[in-house]
Amino acid sequence: MSNAPKLHNAMWPGLVGKGTDPGQEPPISLERMLDLTAQAEVRAQKFEGIDYFLFLPHTDPSASDSDLRQIADLIQSKGFKVGSLVAPVWPGTVGDSAMGDSAAREKFLQAVRVACRIAKIFNEHGVRQYGVIRIDSAEFGVEKWRADAKANTTKIAQTFREAALIAADHGERLAAEGEICWAGMHSWKDMLNLLEEVGMPESLGFQADLAHTYLYLLGYNASDCALIHEGYSEDEFYAAYEKMTDKLRPWTIDFHVAQNDGHVHGAGSHDKTGKHCPADDPNGKLDIVRCAGYWLKDAQKRGIKHICWDGCMFPNKTLETVSTWNTILDVMLKVREAHGWSA
Repeated sequence: MSNAPKLHNAMWPGLVGKGTDPGQEPPISLERMLDLTAQAEVRAQKFEGIDYFLFLPHTDPSASDSDLRQIADLIQSKGFKVGSLVAPVWPGTVGDSAMGDSAAREKFLQAVRVACRIAKIFNEHGVRQYGVIRIDSAEFGVEKWRADAKANTTKIAQTFREAALIAADHGERLAAEGEICWAGMHSWKDMLNLLEEVGMPESLGFQADLAHTYLYLLGYNASDCALIHEGYSEDEFYAAYEKMTDKLRPWTIDFHVAQNDGHVHGAGSHDKTGKHCPADDPNGKLDIVRCAGYWLKDAQKRGIKHICWDGCMFPNKTLETVSTWNTILDVMLKVREAHGWSA
């Protein structure tokens, strides 16, 4: 029976799209997200770790070494490892746009330094033994990028190269998350162009998410890159899926299991992006297990040691329901049973 990749849950669904503004749901604390994850159990199997967002209210990015070790102790006390970390690269956190002016780009790089510092503390503690640091272009929407697409992609690539050098100096790898809301990363083709322009596969790769990459197929923010259209057949879908994954899989070093219903969704300050759905959503467009296999082919050779569920912007009621996590864990186990390995 396969025991790898390890099965992780993400902590950021308790934060992303949440807030204190009118109409927003409140954030869910780290402690509560950990407890909800720890409660899940399917066929005597539990989640083995978490992926972690490095910003308030879960984490003060300027927290002391001692405070960060206490967080590591808390996570470890629930029986979890820490895997991939999400660097706070966006305006309003530590960072700013990777295609902005020199001051904005320096903020972006500082966010990567912050993530590397926290990673080092978690690594030395022992709670973290694998995983990457996740980034994106931190430029919401594609209109500004389109004003000079080639020059703006080059600017993002330059920022990413500098960030990758910082990460490499700390023994870390960066994974750029493909998502339709991030400028220069909003289609499979533009994402591939950016990765190739950075040209540092040993230090910067791709983070694939099943929900987001489904929108890539539809060309939601880049109609010229669409590989399927409404009314597609199953054969057309998988032919397109294979084409996309064959291009992006060699770069993929981090992987999110997810479901999508073909719609986009935004909440709070987060721009509209691929809508994550519950694993058993009747409107889900993906055969999760089959689609995961396209990304996990040769995953060991690319250094992947865990996979993570992403339920970003789920309503709090859904997140607070025990059956939500058992259903997710069940799907994660099926993915591992079909495509995993013994480690």
